[in-house]
Amino acid sequence: MLPVHDTVPRRHPPVVVWSLVGANVAVFVLQTMLPAPINEWIAFHFGLVPARYTDPAWARATGLSPDNPLPFLTNMFLHGGFAHILGNMWTLWIFGGAVEDRLGRARFLALYFLSGLAASMTHFLANAGSTIPAVGASGAISGVLGAYAVLFPLARIVFVVPVLFIPFFFELPALLYTGFWFLLQFLYGTWDLIAPRVGGGVAWWAHIGGFVAGLALVRLLLVRRRLRRYYLDEGWLGHGPDGRPR
Repeated sequence: MLPVHDTVPRRHPPVVVWSLVGANVAVFVLQTMLPAPINEWIAFHFGLVPARYTDPAWARATGLSPDNPLPFLTNMFLHGGFAHILGNMWTLWIFGGAVEDRLGRARFLALYFLSGLAASMTHFLANAGSTIPAVGASGAISGVLGAYAVLFPLARIVFVVPVLFIPFFFELPALLYTGFWFLLQFLYGTWDLIAPRVGGGVAWWAHIGGFVAGLALVRLLLVRRRLRRYYLDEGWLGHGPDGRPR
């Protein structure tokens, strides 16, 4: 099930979303051009390895500095493969533009990075002893998804599902989709705590932390007067939170 479109109108081009997608793609292209040993070094030094901070002796023996907090931020720009970055950037593209349009560029950027930091911290707390580097923008993008759920709960999201190689399109309300998505993250994350796997996997708790941060932060970052003015501007009067005329 792949989201392909939503019903929320935009007034301005999503410059920040474009910039974030461009930055992530540029870093990924650079990763693909480097030898595997260098990519592994980058993942361990710029990805988030929780044991780096909870086991300083192990960190120093591995060549990692336990006093460097930068990986809590830099892990957001690293990805583990083509499918990983494609899924993240596609989700940011679909949902980020509407949120940026409502918050404004500076506030959207703040939402993105603060959600990403919250996701990194949540992953760290849930996997304190892990020596596996966590990478990816999904925690920050989960925050964007949480903000979208608050701002546009009634928006319709168009999805496509291939049925016998024939694309089947259908719509779901944003609140139903994001609620089901969050429930899955919570169930998988809880199962990972009960029966942790050996090796890498999906950072479920980073998704949960980022989403919850997005829910909370959007209310702090949203300027209500700006939102009211948006819907009262000429040509936009009478549009509801789903982007459709009332």
